[in-house]
Amino acid sequence: MSEQNMPAIPGEPRLTERLREAAGRDALGHALILSGQGDLAAAARFAAAAMECQGENRPCGLCGPCRKVLRGIHPDVTTVEDPEHKNIAIDVLRDVVADAYTLPNEGRRKIYIIPDCGLLDPKAQNVLLKVVEDGPAHAAFLFCAANSAALLPTIRSRAVEWKLSNPEPETAEADGGAQELCRLLCESRPADIAAYFARLESGKTSREELKALLSDARDLLVRGLAAGYGAEGGPMARRLARELGPRRISAAADVLQRFIGWCGYNTGVGHLAGALAAELTELR
Repeated sequence: MSEQNMPAIPGEPRLTERLREAAGRDALGHALILSGQGDLAAAARFAAAAMECQGENRPCGLCGPCRKVLRGIHPDVTTVEDPEHKNIAIDVLRDVVADAYTLPNEGRRKIYIIPDCGLLDPKAQNVLLKVVEDGPAHAAFLFCAANSAALLPTIRSRAVEWKLSNPEPETAEADGGAQELCRLLCESRPADIAAYFARLESGKTSREELKALLSDARDLLVRGLAAGYGAEGGPMARRLARELGPRRISAAADVLQRFIGWCGYNTGVGHLAGALAAELTELR
């Protein structure tokens, strides 16, 4: 098949190339978020075909697995839907989780496509969290969402996001404070991290301001995780991927997410900042 006739995501030549390159390195990961205003269903099918493909330049569009995925008939690629309810019922997702632990019928992976994450309420997402976090190596989840904010931060921190059309610049992702925190995490100097949070406390930072800063830093960590799997990212995201690696990035994102939640309680910023500094300096 000529390059012109190979499978592609409609209107997304750059994303097509990036996903194909990541697939060639076996770096697509086990959980992908496909977000934006483009053809999310087509992007999910493309990614699933790349995961199942047995040819070169995945997805090749020629091998049996590719053709089955792209036609929607591969036995190991499931579109998770629930036409009987407004939202996807928890029982449907429990069945998905149980099925994920069984071996593939014929493919390399068992892949679950969720075509509209707006139909997953928080309880439903929590049913999926354990298998996304620590499921079998053969299970993969493709989350489609016009806005990835439809997914819980705990899901987002364990997935790689690929945006269709108009990716947001890094300058919109994190202000200077979040950038500085991520830089300090890369440098792994406990004294500097402690001094950073001491400055926040002495500067009379409010809980709301601390929450916004931590949210920006967490989102930048998520982009660093994505950059490690081949997604496009700015300089800080690439540095995080290079210097921290996926395990430490995920651990740091989890710590920040916990403290973001605690910012909603009547707890002093000094206490939060001190505890957060202690946890972040212990990350290894």
